Amino acid sequence: MDDLNTIPIQNLIYEIRGHKVMLDSDLARLYEIETKALNRAVKRNIERFPNFFMFQLSEEEFYSLRYQIGTSNEKKGGRRYFPYVFTEHGVLMLSSVLNSKKAISVNIEIMVAFIKMRQYVLSQGGTSEQIAELRKLLMLYIETNDKRVNDIIIALNNLIEKPKETKKIGF
Repeated sequence: MDDLNTIPIQNLIYEIRGHKVMLDSDLARLYEIETKALNRAVKRNIERFPNFFMFQLSEEEFYSLRYQIGTSNEKKGGRRYFPYVFTEHGVLMLSSVLNSKKAISVNIEIMVAFIKMRQYVLSQGGTSEQIAELRKLLMLYIETNDKRVNDIIIALNNLIEKPKETKKIGF
């Protein structure tokens, strides 16, 4: 069995349905708990996990992902259901559900990995379209959640606008 401590977290992040996600089993192994314990904690707090924080894979997505990452059915009895996956926001919400020092430290590492991936994508050019897409997603989030995100929308709008020319000072 591979040790997740030797695998970079970025390698545990997959793109499914247009979202960067992590598998419930990978998160459970990182948190050093059983997958069923993680999923039980989530189900006890299901109101904190809307569909854009967490969703269950379809049969097709599961087998496609299994083929992509090279897993097998050799585990004790295998899974009885298709795995849940967590978006970046879902992983953040897990830190409020799993209240342990290990969960907090692992969540920080995961957030750093998501941030690095986002920075890489934004540094690759064509960012106006990507920022516009992020703005749309954040607008959806605002409609159903916290109004503090409005500040982020304003900042994104300012990034899209052309900077105003300023007078040069000095030589």
